[in-house]
Amino acid sequence: MNRDLTQTVARIAGVNPRACMRCGKCTGACPAYDEMEYHPHQFVSMVETGRIDELLRSKGIYTCLSCFACIERCPRQVEPARLIEAVRVLAERKQGADHLRPQDIPARLDPDMPQQAITSALRKYRR
Repeated sequence: MNRDLTQTVARIAGVNPRACMRCGKCTGACPAYDEMEYHPHQFVSMVETGRIDELLRSKGIYTCLSCFACIERCPRQVEPARLIEAVRVLAERKQGADHLRPQDIPARLDPDMPQQAITSALRKYRR
């Protein structure tokens, strides 16, 4: 368990993954459920148990549509989408200070990646 990375993700997200009661409502509301390597409730559990390195290696962190359906359905305000976004931020930070540059986008494109994710990433990771 990597406690430092877990604390960093929780701090970036601003939510407490330990509040999750594993009801699965977030996963049931997720429109990208079939495409995700780890479903929202699994993602929260992995953050809570410190499996951040696995998440950082997963292409699934970019499958989330950031539609916040999981946030709306969560009875405990765990906000899985914010945790997923925090792991994305951590992944970009680990790549270096340049973050995401427009010329890097073509190499990262996945035909199944929603356009919203690309636009969001460019806004967040551009200096």
